[in-house]
Amino acid sequence: MTDKYVVVTGGGTGGHLSVAKSFIEQLYLLDYKVIFIGSTKGADKAWFGNDSKLFKTYFFDTKGVVNQNFFGKINSLFKILKATVQIIGIYHKYKVSKVISVGGFSAAPAAFATIFTKTDFYIHEQNSIMGKLNSITSKFAKNVFSSYDPNSLVKDYPINSVFFEHQRVRDTIKTIIFLGGSQGATAINNFAMEIALYLKEQNINIIHQTGKNDFEKLKDFYKQSNIDAVVFDFSTDILKYMDKADFAISRSGASTLWELSAIGLPALFIPYPFAAANHQYYNAKFLLNQNLCFLSTEKDLDISLIKDILNKDIKPISEKLILTIKKDGAKKIISKILD
Repeated sequence: MTDKYVVVTGGGTGGHLSVAKSFIEQLYLLDYKVIFIGSTKGADKAWFGNDSKLFKTYFFDTKGVVNQNFFGKINSLFKILKATVQIIGIYHKYKVSKVISVGGFSAAPAAFATIFTKTDFYIHEQNSIMGKLNSITSKFAKNVFSSYDPNSLVKDYPINSVFFEHQRVRDTIKTIIFLGGSQGATAINNFAMEIALYLKEQNINIIHQTGKNDFEKLKDFYKQSNIDAVVFDFSTDILKYMDKADFAISRSGASTLWELSAIGLPALFIPYPFAAANHQYYNAKFLLNQNLCFLSTEKDLDISLIKDILNKDIKPISEKLILTIKKDGAKKIISKILD
């Protein structure tokens, strides 16, 4: 077999890493030797430090350049340059012929090494607004895959195929799930407390992922309010909870947005306001432009929003969401890359 060694690079956050994981699994099934290159910062090592599907892993002492002072930027660039030189050596050692970047600061040195060695380079952009690194390196990529780009060869977001097994059309809101991500979202948690008693009056059940910081506070709040809510800080099986819900109030990170779409779960998206280039807002705006979600900034949150939503017919939204994404996104992308 030619092209036996393939590099997957990038990460830092769960959104990037979940896409990297889906690519690694597909390449492993096809008997490729996969080398993962990431950073000691962020969650890269926690995800892939002991992954049996990987042939080799390399974690370099690198970090992002954005949002640092002048000397911080210089230090970060020096570390990226140092790692880039080492990675060029790795490419030569294993005769790496293809590099797949999922973006994030972790991908910087491997992406630059790919450009210097003129290795076949592919990018998956998770968000509707391209990240800084991807916008620089995409000029050298053979293909850029994006669910938001009409010209992308594959538009299906690479999420776990199990989500497609749980598709169902929602027509009545009986249960609402609050999703703030693994770290939780204070604005979503506060909004939940603001509308909880109203939801109780409407006989609407609550499922709430609080994140670790607010878990005890929210658990006590629901107990004192005599609301029988399902409350948890974090779960590796979030689908189990999504499956029981008819509506979500959620951040709009790319993976979450497409997972909700795949199972047909309508949502009110409340973007994280400090995401780079406000990309969470534009992720949700992509669906809003098709009348497939509701969207509010944190500062505009008000109980009237949920009162209005409860009077809407969510069935057409649920039906159309299911049509926005098809399964096997990772398989299709890898097929195009290896073709």
